[in-house]
Amino acid sequence: MAHIMPGFIVGLREGLEAFLLISLMLEYLKKLDRREMMSSVIKGMYTGMGVSILFGAILWFITRLIGNGGDAVAKLWEAGASLVAVLFISYFIFWMIKYGSGVAGEVRKSVDENLSDRGLYLLSAVAVAREGAEIALFTFTAEHKAVYLSGNLAGVLTAALLAWLIYRSLFRVNTSLIFKITLIYLILQAAYLAGYSVHEFLSALKEIGSLSSDNFLFANVYDFKDTFLDHKTGALGIFLNVSAGWYSRPEYIQFILQFLYLAGFFTFWKKRNGALE
Repeated sequence: MAHIMPGFIVGLREGLEAFLLISLMLEYLKKLDRREMMSSVIKGMYTGMGVSILFGAILWFITRLIGNGGDAVAKLWEAGASLVAVLFISYFIFWMIKYGSGVAGEVRKSVDENLSDRGLYLLSAVAVAREGAEIALFTFTAEHKAVYLSGNLAGVLTAALLAWLIYRSLFRVNTSLIFKITLIYLILQAAYLAGYSVHEFLSALKEIGSLSSDNFLFANVYDFKDTFLDHKTGALGIFLNVSAGWYSRPEYIQFILQFLYLAGFFTFWKKRNGALE
């Protein structure tokens, strides 16, 4: 159950953002009395979902293929691909922080600039594919991918229902609060992923014999292995890993990178709009 929650939260967050963006586009087209163009937005939404699924399938296939090349190759792939994933996810987080408070205005501006069937189709397709790509990237880097994917699907379906209820004015929810809470979660998980990519790279170097196991780079800041704080087996450790990106035996470089990532993004968010006040 614990491993489902990260996938659910990511699916809910990204799914809700994607569906609400579509809702804003549809509402604005109604206001402009251009209802005939709404079908282009819907078609773009389905296309974006299809692109996201295809992107996720490609990542899954490559991971399975690379995994057959041995532990060292698999770890090098995990390290490199995780680092690339961090870069993409970091861009998405940066975009959310920069434009999140004025997203409705950005959507209206984009609709005005792309007021044609082709333009609206591409606009909605890209908006949904962007959120779907982030889900795929997090799923790809998850340790328990199948369980994580199940959480994703549950989160996206919940997001679709919430967005529909909000669009029909049948339900009111503080989406701003939801986005803030889930954005904090994404930053925590992305920081964990940044540190994990370094950890896997060091492990790969050890596997191929480039680094010895007693190298100073493998020194741990702390080690809670086989205790209740173990991030894989400990009751509290698993909870902290799922909720805050806790790692129970990080190397110094892994720990420092994770801390700097957190400090950098939370400082940027604070300076940008005082969101943490």
